Formats: sequence, C-alpha cells, structure tokens
Amino acid sequence: MSIYQHLPALQVVVPMLIAPLVVLMRGRGLAWAMATATSMMAFIIAVSLTNIVLETGAVSYAMGSWQAPYGIELRVTAFSALLLLIVTAASTITLLFGKQSIDSQLEEHRQPMFYAAWLLVLAGLVGIVVAGDAFNIFVFMEVSSLASYILIAAGPNRKAMPSVFKYLIMGTIGATFYLIGVGLIYMMTGTLNLADMEVRLQEVQDIKPIIVAAGFITVGLALKAAVFPLHVWLPNSYTYAPHMVTAFFAACATKVSLFVLLRFEFLVFHQNLVEHVGHFSTFLIPLAVIGILLASGVALFESHLKRLLAYSSIAQVGYILLGASMATASGLTAGIIHMFNHALAKGALFFAIACLATQVSSLRLENLGGVARKMPWTMAAFVIGGLSLVGIPGTAGFISKWLLISAVLEKGTLGIFLVVAVLVSSLMAAVYFWRIVEVAYFGDAPKQSAELHEAPKWMLLGTWFVALANIYYGLNPSLPLLLSNQAAASLLGQLP
Repeated sequence: MSIYQHLPALQVVVPMLIAPLVVLMRGRGLAWAMATATSMMAFIIAVSLTNIVLETGAVSYAMGSWQAPYGIELRVTAFSALLLLIVTAASTITLLFGKQSIDSQLEEHRQPMFYAAWLLVLAGLVGIVVAGDAFNIFVFMEVSSLASYILIAAGPNRKAMPSVFKYLIMGTIGATFYLIGVGLIYMMTGTLNLADMEVRLQEVQDIKPIIVAAGFITVGLALKAAVFPLHVWLPNSYTYAPHMVTAFFAACATKVSLFVLLRFEFLVFHQNLVEHVGHFSTFLIPLAVIGILLASGVALFESHLKRLLAYSSIAQVGYILLGASMATASGLTAGIIHMFNHALAKGALFFAIACLATQVSSLRLENLGGVARKMPWTMAAFVIGGLSLVGIPGTAGFISKWLLISAVLEKGTLGIFLVVAVLVSSLMAAVYFWRIVEVAYFGDAPKQSAELHEAPKWMLLGTWFVALANIYYGLNPSLPLLLSNQAAASLLGQLP
C-alpha cells in the first residue's frame, strides 16, 4: 500500500507522536531543530494532500479500515487543503525563522516543553481540519487549546497569566457549548459523522432539539473564533504571548474555528432546517459589520502595536463572516480566500514586530520614533504587510476585498450599505496603519536610538519571505482562488 494513501493520518500522527520526544531533547537547539523538521514534514504532507485533492477530488481515509460512519473518518476537501496549507506553513515559517526571537524570550531549559506544546497545537489544529466527525473535532479542539495556553503563558511578561486565564475560561465555555450542541444532535440522529449527520437529520421529525443544537454550536465556535462580541479573550492573548506565538496564532488559530463553523452551518444545518440560510444571514451580517467597524475604531486609538493588530484581527474575522453570511458562491469564495490572504498580511506584520522587538524595549508607538531610519528593511516589510491589510492593489489583501465587494453588491440596497461599511473600515485601517508609519519614518528618534540597528538577518529573511508572498499572491492568486472556489461550491452542495 502506497504511503500516499496514509497521508491524512500522517498529517496528524507525525506532530502528535514527535511532540513527547521533543521534551527529551536537552541539547542546545535540538528541541527547535526537531520541532522545525516535524513542522516542515507536516507542511510537505499538506502540499501533497492539496495536489491530490486538486487532481482527484476529496480524500477520505478510514482509520483502522473501519468505514464511516461506524469508524473514524479523516476527510480532506479543497477547504481542508487550504486550511492545512495555512496552518502548516504558518507553523513552519515561524519556527524556521523565529528561533532568535524565541531564544530572547525563553530560557533554554524551558524550550523543550515549549516546542512540544507547539507541536501539540499543530497536531490539534490539523486534526480539527481533517476530522470527519464532530466528536474528534472536539478532541482535537481541546488538544490545541490546552497546548495554546502553555504557549501564550511561556513568555517573560507575567501579564500573560491573567490573559491565559481569561482565554481558558472563554475557551472552556465555547467548547462546552459546542459539545452540548453535538450531544443534542447525537441524541436525535445516533451519529457523529458529519456526512452521515446531514443525511440522518432529514429523517428527524422533531427539529426543536436541532435548532437548539445549532444555536449552541454556532455560539461555541463563534467564541473560539473571536467573533464580535465574543472576542474579549483575543487582544490580551496576542499582546502578551511570545512574538512568534502571536505570529503563528494570528495566521491560523481563529480561522480553524471558522472552518468548523462553516462546515456545520452549510453542510449540516442549511440542508435540514427550514429558512436556516435566512436566519444565518440575518444573525451574522449585523455582527460582522459591527465587529468590522468597532474593532477598526478601537485600533485607531491603540498605542501598543500588538494590541492594535489584535483588534485588527477581530475586524478581519468580521470580513470573513460577512462573505460567508451572504450564503452565495461569490460571498463564500471571498470569505474563504480572505482566510488565506489575512494569514499572509498578519504573518508579515507580526514577523516585522518580532524584528522590532529585538531592538526596542517597548512596542508602544511613542518608543518607535524614527525607528525606520535605523531598521529600514524591517519597516519596509511592515509597510508591505500593512498595504495588504488595507487592500491596496497588487497585494493579496486587495483580491479578497475586491471579491467581497463584488459579492455584497449582489444584495442590492443592502449591498450598497455593506460596501460602504467595508470601504469605511478599510479607510480606518489605512489611518491606524499610517499612525505607525508616520511615527516610524518621520517621528523624533528617542535618545537610545543611536544603539539601534537592523534586525538579525535570519529573522529579516523570514519577514521578507512572508511580505513578498503578499505581493506574489496579489499578482498571481490562482492557487488560493481555485481552492476557495471549490470549497465554496462544496459547502453549497454543488460538488460531491
């Protein structure tokens, strides 16, 4: 039997099995080397699965040869493949180029445990993406969450501890809500496999428990994804986590929860609940718009770079939800491709912030005066990431913003209002981004700026790799666009 047939299982098994071995790596740099090699292997597997999906369609794998719905099924679709690329690439790039940042924030004797937790987060996130049943999604959700708490608390800033506690409480509530919803569906259908769940729900006579389940699952996953107004755990978690952890999480963590939410809403509920599409849109469009505008507004007045970009991430979640809430092929495509493009933009921005942190004592705006004159390459990469975030033509962010505007215009009068909201929020993004640029390029340099110099070359290389990816996929978006189109068609039931 070819190893290619086992790739869905290896995607999860490889990082999960190697994680405990990393704990034993006590030599200098050994834990980092093993974790990075494992993440690279996971990325190669994700690329291979993506090629298979593009050539032959969705991949289904039965664990232990027990066929679904009786056994555990792993399933990789175009949507799954896109998320696997995002998660594994984010992990690999941050590990490969971020060692100096991690070394500066973590003592050597703590690093084996840190990298082991990192691989568990990776295993949990890819496990959520490939799991074909609701219970294993919950299991992997808990694996990634518990390990995430360790990563966020690992940094030198003790303010991370209350942030982690808040994240733990909110994450536990979200997971509990999700599990209650899944339990109600299991009570009515007797199955946990998502594909089988969709079929069996058609035979259910009393749909009241299913409606309640839909509410619990939606709220639980929205909390995990930091959807407004359930976002309160995210700003401090991003602000006080180690810089490379923030870059990793900002690129993919909330998107995995949104992935699960869209799978349930479109594959399970839309086909079986009367007028669910209308209720879904009516409920989410206002939340998405308010989240976009409010989070962007808060970012305008933030002075800490990581906290500012954390609120920006909340607004970007709103963009993704706004596209999905259109419940059309064009809207879903826009929302899904924005997952990819936002990962590129935030990856570049947080990588640049990690470079800045190697030279400046504080990431507050007042301490960054004239920093671009001492760190021109770092700030140039930051500018590229910011342009992509705003949606300037020639960057990846423009592609998804353009597709989103095209999708919402299909809604007539409502669409015009939504376009105005998108444009206003983009203008606000330009303003809070310009605040940083203005201080860095034209501000007065603090006294200690004479000691500043460019970031370490290896970190700078990683920063520019991600920054240039924003331009490459802005000019040639064929791969993410193809996967997004296929994912949208599949969610709407237009593909097998």
